[in-house]
Amino acid sequence: MSRLGIIGGSGLYKIEGLTRVRQVAVTTPFGKPSDKLAVGRLEGVEVVFLPRHGVGHRISPSEINYRANIYAMKKLGVERIISVTACGSLRDELKPLDFVLPDQFVDRTNQARPMTFFSDGIVAHIAFGEPICSELGDIVCQAAAEAGVNIHTGKTYINMEGPQFSTRAESELYRSWDMDIIGMTNMAEAKLAREAEICYVTLAAITDYDCWHKSECAVSADMVISNLFKNIDNAKRILKKAMPYLAGKRKCACQHALEHAIVTDKKFIPAKTKKDLGLLIGRYI
Repeated sequence: MSRLGIIGGSGLYKIEGLTRVRQVAVTTPFGKPSDKLAVGRLEGVEVVFLPRHGVGHRISPSEINYRANIYAMKKLGVERIISVTACGSLRDELKPLDFVLPDQFVDRTNQARPMTFFSDGIVAHIAFGEPICSELGDIVCQAAAEAGVNIHTGKTYINMEGPQFSTRAESELYRSWDMDIIGMTNMAEAKLAREAEICYVTLAAITDYDCWHKSECAVSADMVISNLFKNIDNAKRILKKAMPYLAGKRKCACQHALEHAIVTDKKFIPAKTKKDLGLLIGRYI
């Protein structure tokens, strides 16, 4: 049976209802993940849970070891990831306490964080025109409907660097670009999950209107955490409702994302790189 990975953002540091739980410390060629990974069962499905910022929220968005996090998920047999995250809204109709399932991303981190497994003598170019797994996205939408939770689809997530929130000028600029929600973490996860051939979706909980909305208070850490805690129960309900649909095998293209992506002649790939990336590229080289 394949495993579901759940990455918990601000406010989501554990999953109630997990049974047969064991904490696993995973080593990776890219260093340590954000924390130990909790492996257990939820509604009969094997689940691997990781708090993105570590227990106690001690790691900033810019300092998260995204490569280690996704590699650790892969190492533990995860085939699908649902990433729960806080976000700000750039649209009136996307209200705090609503959920969003974005299907596109725009990167504004200026490559301040590593977002690929492929360096040190190997090059791979994955297709990323559709960064979210539509098969998994459909499951999450169905689960939200069954949970009675309002969820918006077909939206674009802009990934800022942080850890500071936007200036009003930045917020208005992103709105002029037709961006819908803003966050600090999910671009890197989506890219790395695709390289690892793991299905990935973002389940974004709106906590604020960033700082553009003149009739609302500008975003603050207190506001984000307060609203996110209100939404955590809904996020957990969605996750539980999704479980029955995740027992089957994948039919999407995510599982073959690397099949034609590696462009380096295998004769020239360094032995250490082959060893470090064997989990990802072994069947192709």
